Amino acid sequence: MAPFESPSAWDARLNEAFAAGDETALAEAYRQFSPLVHTLALRSLRDSAAADDATQEVFIRVWRSRSAFDPSKARLPAWIVGITRNVIADAQAATTRETRKVLAAVEHSPDPGQAAGHAAAELLADRLLLDGELERLGEPQGSILKLAFYDDLTHSQISQKLDLPLGTVKSHIRRSLSVLRSRLEVDRATS
Repeated sequence: MAPFESPSAWDARLNEAFAAGDETALAEAYRQFSPLVHTLALRSLRDSAAADDATQEVFIRVWRSRSAFDPSKARLPAWIVGITRNVIADAQAATTRETRKVLAAVEHSPDPGQAAGHAAAELLADRLLLDGELERLGEPQGSILKLAFYDDLTHSQISQKLDLPLGTVKSHIRRSLSVLRSRLEVDRATS
C-alpha cells in the first residue's frame, strides 16, 4: 500500500460523521480511498476506463447506501472495500454478458458469402418481377420504361430513339409508373 495512506490513518470520528450524512466525511473517504478502489478495479477489470467507471460507481453506492453503514460493525475503509468487490463483480458479470451477446450474434449471423448470395438472389428476383410487370404493360410503355430503367436514358433520349413526341413519352412514363406502383404494392402486400 505504498502509494496509499494506511487505513490506520483513517480517523474513526469520520465513521460517525459519514453515518450521519456528513458530505465532508465522504469527501475525505474519497480523497483517501479512491486510489485504492481504482487500483483494485484496474487489477480486476484490466481496463482504465472500466476502472474509472467502477471507482465512480463505488462512491455513488457508498453515499446512497450510507444508511446501511454501521460504524459499530465495521470501519468505513473496510466497508468501502466490500462495496468495491461488489462493483467489480457486477462489472465483470456485465462484461461477460456482453461477450456472450456478441458471440451469439456472430454465431447466428449469416456467412458473408451466403449474405452476398442472398442479396444477389433478391436482386435477381426483383429484376424478374420488374421484367414481368414491364411485359404486362404492353407497347410502347414497356419499351419506354425498359429504356429508362435499364439503359438509364432521359426522356428526350427515349423520345429520339423511339421517334415519339417528348410529351407522349413523359405521359407513358407517368401512367406506367402509376400502374407499376399499384401492382407492386399489391404484390408486396400479399407476399
